[in-house]
Amino acid sequence: MSQNRKSPIAIGPTEFKKMGYQLVDAIAGFLETIHQSPVTTGASSIEIQKVLGHSTLPEKGLGAAETLSRATDVLLHHSLLNGHPKFMGYITSSPAPIGMLADFLAAAVNPNVGAQILSPVATEIEKQTVQWLAEFIGLSPGYGGILVSGGNMANFTAFLAARTAKAPENIREEGLARAPRELVIYCSKTTHTWIEKAASLFGHGTNATRWIPTDPSHKMDTQLLEARIKKDLEEGRQPFMVVGTAGDVSTGVVDNLKAISDLCKVYDLWFHIDGAYGIPAAAIPELQPLFEGITQADSIALDPHKWLYSPLEAGCTLVKNPKHLTDTYSSHPEYYNFNKDGLGPAQNYYEYGLQNSRGFRALKVWLAFQQAGRSGYVQMIREDIAMAELLFSMADKHPELEAVTQHLSITTLRYVPANRADVNASYVNTLNEALLDTLQLGGEIFLSNAIVQEKYCLRGCIVNFRTSKNDIEAIVEVIVREGRLMHEKLQPQ
Repeated sequence: MSQNRKSPIAIGPTEFKKMGYQLVDAIAGFLETIHQSPVTTGASSIEIQKVLGHSTLPEKGLGAAETLSRATDVLLHHSLLNGHPKFMGYITSSPAPIGMLADFLAAAVNPNVGAQILSPVATEIEKQTVQWLAEFIGLSPGYGGILVSGGNMANFTAFLAARTAKAPENIREEGLARAPRELVIYCSKTTHTWIEKAASLFGHGTNATRWIPTDPSHKMDTQLLEARIKKDLEEGRQPFMVVGTAGDVSTGVVDNLKAISDLCKVYDLWFHIDGAYGIPAAAIPELQPLFEGITQADSIALDPHKWLYSPLEAGCTLVKNPKHLTDTYSSHPEYYNFNKDGLGPAQNYYEYGLQNSRGFRALKVWLAFQQAGRSGYVQMIREDIAMAELLFSMADKHPELEAVTQHLSITTLRYVPANRADVNASYVNTLNEALLDTLQLGGEIFLSNAIVQEKYCLRGCIVNFRTSKNDIEAIVEVIVREGRLMHEKLQPQ
């Protein structure tokens, strides 16, 4: 028997370098010409299935070079391009090129960042990355945290920590069934749907969530919040958590975080901020008053893969007192020998969140921070906001567009036919919904939607370091051109 094992997935160094160089060349060419490509082909799932073929699982392999070349072609020519300068849909950023390379490097080492002994360097890099994230948005270095997959998981991680901190002490052992009072949560009616998932999946039931109406500025109405807290207390329930939003997903509005934090102090509630999208803007000096109160938060969720331009996946939970995470997630089965690093207790990230085995998400965030620095990120975030303000301004001045809202880097607007006297509100909603469907499949631009005070709006969210003034001008032209065509199409024959 040969001393060297021959594996079907092994690739020799010469072939690996050749394939790697070819892949890097292909990606470099893709990035160089991305602005010339359609944002999306608009292909249906059936059309994409035809590209992939309908063969069964192959019995014998085809070889690494052939399969990688084919995959490269499929992905680069049949994907929705989040990195395209005219992509403004949802909140998926244009990924930083250094982040792409970081994921390649991280996969080569493949550390399991669940325990320090399994990932000595990666653990320290994640610790430093968490500290830098906290520092970037203006928090004290005492905050700790963990990198997770995205906003849902970042918020879930904080939700369970809040419950452990504020619920009866025996909650881990006895569960919710033995809790003497119903535990309830408060958030704005504009809060992301993660809160519904959390209440349902973690045993509270969706009725335990109090959706507080917003005031005329679309912020959580803190007077109504306090009234509802008092009502629940009078009726024998136990409030334990209030969620403030720093950049809601529809319009980018930031709640009155200072007022919410004050109420949480009065009623001894956990103050959590969902800043998955907007909290990086707290680093902009002139916007810091908008975020007053964040230093009082018990926990904050933020997503580097949104407004810090990291490739997916990269979310983060920051907690003022990291002990709340270990109180919630730590366990020590006898088959874990992870407790010391030779100099004292080790920081094992499996004790900070829901995962045991964890990938090396921090590297791409860590490298990008070093490449751009604080000032580089402040510049890019400022420019994104300026692009959103330009979009709003151009819509506001155009006779066939209605500018609706503009907060942070999100603008909402609508196409309204030139002869406005002939159309009603219901028709304009129908027109803009049909227009959005056309725009998303057309490939020239990609927007999403928002409902603002019963108005169906086109929504542009700019978290894209490639988007320029020329792109904004082109986007306005496309909306107006396609809006006219859709209006004509919807007229009775």
